[in-house]
Amino acid sequence: MMDEYLVTGGAGFIGSNIAEHLVKNGKRVRILDNFLTGKRGNVPAGVELIEGDLRNLADCRRACVGVQYVLHLGALPSVPRSVDDPLVSHEINVTGTLNVLVAARDAKCRRVVFSSSSSVYGDTPTLPKQEGLMPSPLSPYAAHKLTGEHYCRIFWQLYGLETVALRYFNVFGPRQDPQSQYAAVIPRFITAILRDEPPTVFGDGTQSRDFTHVQNVIEANLAACVAPQDAVGEAFNVAGGDRISLLDLIATINRILGKTIEPKFAPRRAGDVLHSQADIAKARRLLRWEPRVTFPQGIERTVAWYRQQI
Repeated sequence: MMDEYLVTGGAGFIGSNIAEHLVKNGKRVRILDNFLTGKRGNVPAGVELIEGDLRNLADCRRACVGVQYVLHLGALPSVPRSVDDPLVSHEINVTGTLNVLVAARDAKCRRVVFSSSSSVYGDTPTLPKQEGLMPSPLSPYAAHKLTGEHYCRIFWQLYGLETVALRYFNVFGPRQDPQSQYAAVIPRFITAILRDEPPTVFGDGTQSRDFTHVQNVIEANLAACVAPQDAVGEAFNVAGGDRISLLDLIATINRILGKTIEPKFAPRRAGDVLHSQADIAKARRLLRWEPRVTFPQGIERTVAWYRQQI
């Protein structure tokens, strides 16, 4: 039987990049998306599309039939959005994840790879963040992702459904939407500087992030599908293992574009963490995964992509 992959949220930024990679490598791919935040233009040719909702168990069941690997990227992303609307975020991120796990269990899927987030760590001062740290979520979104991790572990322990959770650190790359009020910082900064407008920094700009190019996330998902049994039921950091401040990020984008646009500053946002950096030793050891695209390589590629969109 040929491996078949289900990518929930496959019309979104990360999901569509993973689906496209799988299709290019000859895999059979099914996408489940409700297009609440995903875009139809992101759906790669050659996939089977189910337009459905994670909150609907019947849709999740239909999507899981005949699938070997479930890559569960479907979510309502963004910390600020979850602060603004915790109820809808909970329904999609928690109930939706539970529906996917139930459907995957009943369809006898081989493994579920769950997209979690570095936000589960909160603002603990320890750097770099190791998976053994006590989680301390600061936002509903972070709590939802931690709950999803617990559900994954429980479904492995109780039902024998193989699960692996991946904690992404600030993923960036092509197709990330700069328009939303909840947009991630890199697409917002790049598009502002391309338009000669000052990018908005919430806080003083000294806060730092472990920015991770989407190609590294694609490879981590594929590694998690086939990782040995000692990886099952575990959570792993997926990151570059380094960090850069927002002020240095702006300087880097300016340098690539040959510009000198200064940022404007706004008050720090509720739920934002100050510093984020991952220890990726566990993923190296158990997933046999290595981030191959460095931050300088990734930001050059990403700036080039946004330049082409204008």
